[in-house]
Amino acid sequence: QVQLVESGGGLVQAGGSLRLACVVSGRAFTTYNMGWFRQAPGKEREFIAAITWTGDGTFYGDSVKGRFTISRDNAKSALYLQVNNLKPEDTAIYYCAADRRGPLSIMTMLLSPRSYDTWGQGTQVTVSS
Repeated sequence: QVQLVESGGGLVQAGGSLRLACVVSGRAFTTYNMGWFRQAPGKEREFIAAITWTGDGTFYGDSVKGRFTISRDNAKSALYLQVNNLKPEDTAIYYCAADRRGPLSIMTMLLSPRSYDTWGQGTQVTVSS
């Protein structure tokens, strides 16, 4: 069974940065499209970023464009999210997710949580003002 484990969250002041990581078990990481989502208390899960299984396609939510960067390291079976210029409204639990259909998926659908079949447990990011 594939498992996703996030790390790197924490408490940071506004304007600060963090690097979130997600390590994926198994040997098929290179065939997975991957995504990051977040959920704040009382709010719906929000799309943050996605990267295609080839690594040459990336997508970002409007609220994080220009501040967050998604990347992957296939040799380490790891997904990353560099988050810069953090704002209090970025406070949420951040989740990584895997779309194991990889090349069979429609890439524009990666913005929807319904495209993902495996989720991590989340890592908390708290931004103080």
